[in-house]
Amino acid sequence: MHSLGKLPDSGAGTAVTSPGIRSWRRNCYRMYGCNVEELRAWRREHESALRSARRLQQLISKRLLHEDTLSDEGQVGTDVETAAPFTDEEVSQLLRNIQRGTEARARSLRRLRQGLQHRETQQKFIRLEGSMRVLIRLFTSNLTDLQMDAAHCLHELSHSSDPDVAEACLPATSYLLTYLSGHSIPLMELCLYTLGNLVVEMKAVKQQLLPQGIIPVLASCIQEGVGYVLSQLLQSREAPTEIIPLILDSTIPKDMLRLVCSNLEEGMGAAVEFAWGLHYIICSRVNNSLLISQNIIPSLVHLLLELASMISATSADGLEVFICPVVRCVANLLAEDEVDSSQLLGEEERLLRALSVFIQFFLHEQLFIVQECLWLINNLTADSTTSCSAMLSLDLFPSLLQLLYSHQTVSLMVLTLLCNVAAKGAAYCQTLHQKAVLPSLIGTLALPDSQVVGQVLELLNLLFLHWPETIADFVGQSGLQALQQHENDLQLKDQIKALIQRISQPTALPQDCSLGGSTEELQFTCLKI
Repeated sequence: MHSLGKLPDSGAGTAVTSPGIRSWRRNCYRMYGCNVEELRAWRREHESALRSARRLQQLISKRLLHEDTLSDEGQVGTDVETAAPFTDEEVSQLLRNIQRGTEARARSLRRLRQGLQHRETQQKFIRLEGSMRVLIRLFTSNLTDLQMDAAHCLHELSHSSDPDVAEACLPATSYLLTYLSGHSIPLMELCLYTLGNLVVEMKAVKQQLLPQGIIPVLASCIQEGVGYVLSQLLQSREAPTEIIPLILDSTIPKDMLRLVCSNLEEGMGAAVEFAWGLHYIICSRVNNSLLISQNIIPSLVHLLLELASMISATSADGLEVFICPVVRCVANLLAEDEVDSSQLLGEEERLLRALSVFIQFFLHEQLFIVQECLWLINNLTADSTTSCSAMLSLDLFPSLLQLLYSHQTVSLMVLTLLCNVAAKGAAYCQTLHQKAVLPSLIGTLALPDSQVVGQVLELLNLLFLHWPETIADFVGQSGLQALQQHENDLQLKDQIKALIQRISQPTALPQDCSLGGSTEELQFTCLKI
């Protein structure tokens, strides 16, 4: 990984084309005969792998609501976890009882609801002729209790991983959508999560619901369940072309932002759902200009500042699942070309402090949050001298240097953002030198990881280029001996050669430092004053 400016994150396994490689990067590699297209191909491949490693795979998942009282009233009498699947005859008998309209119908429906928590019972039920028609008829009836029990049966079926079961539920989707405009909050919530589960399983569900106006309906009943449905819809392959444009043309984005940024103590569940939804919209890059014009960046930055203050005052249990998408949203928005420092309203320093709080708090338990924060700092510092100056002036620098010896991805990200700082020129390289960056870099050269060492070499190249006084200290601190460990590494050979050539230039060393031995031997001696 190298210093490549702002880096967008797609939130998926597809490659994203990032801004152009910096001119100093091109100049550095031109002498080795490595062309720009090869570098771009390498970068796209590496970024795609990195995003895949950072993605939380459990986001696309089905959910099951269990706020029911099946066993509270003694109506079932068996433990759901230990009850055996129903036999074919038991399922057939339950269906007959449900159709008879006797007093046993409600009990039979609730018993069926329990049985449908088993895959085997689900398959037996959908194979019975007319079973889904009976269930949908009860679901659309005006008998409230039966309607809710039938809705729970549909919900159990929607949670199945069997494509045949999901397909059997397809005729119910239009009715599920209809009841999102009803007056029963519990029924609305159940319908939302049932739709969300079905959307995961079948493209046909999305193809059926979009023409029926699911996006306007969702906009009219914003709540946590809507966030779940949106999250599932927005992760589909067709989202950028078929779903996100409809969402951006509605009031949903403003409502999502409002719910993400307000009432956290009472609505954390909804805030998490909508934060991930915003992330999927932003990383699609369909029309981020619209979101930016709606002041989404200042709102999310203020939220991160608030979350950092909450962490310092509480244990922050579970807060990482909310911080993660919010940090990603800001990082991706800052990767847009039209965003400049004015969008941050002068909050760069406070934002860096907040990110430092997250890094220190989650370092040992939730390393993925550290990676997300470093990704955002990278995008903050890529084109902003203000952010680079703030990072150097705050007490963040020692903690960043400590991260150099942690996980490989973390080390690479720290080195990348340090390259962003060094690329700003002589004054910044001088400050890095004064903050004793060299001992940490030389220590990192001892690591066996070629990628990490390669990024250290990139940073050293920038320091030597912009602040040649660094070279004498590097030589005096046995930096060349550290380089020798990697002289046979084919991946690093060209970079090491470039550094040696820079060091060996007559103007690179003060007069009291002399080159001892040949360049190939990498031996320098420095006379101490």
